[in-house]
Amino acid sequence: MSLDKLKEEAMKLAPEARAKLAHALLTSLEDLSEAEIERLWVEEAMRREEEIAAGKVSMRPAEEVLKDARSFY
Repeated sequence: MSLDKLKEEAMKLAPEARAKLAHALLTSLEDLSEAEIERLWVEEAMRREEEIAAGKVSMRPAEEVLKDARSFY
């Protein structure tokens, strides 16, 4: 099953079931080795760099993002 299909099916679950699933998935990440964590961060950084280079995402100054975040409190 593809990741998109799995996500689609998970979104059909009741909120309580989705919360339990999310907790189980997050907890499973605690068992990763330092090398696995490092590899995942490198993959994420590369994915983000590709999105930026392709113009798929917009860039904003950190000050602007923090200002917006603070406005919610």
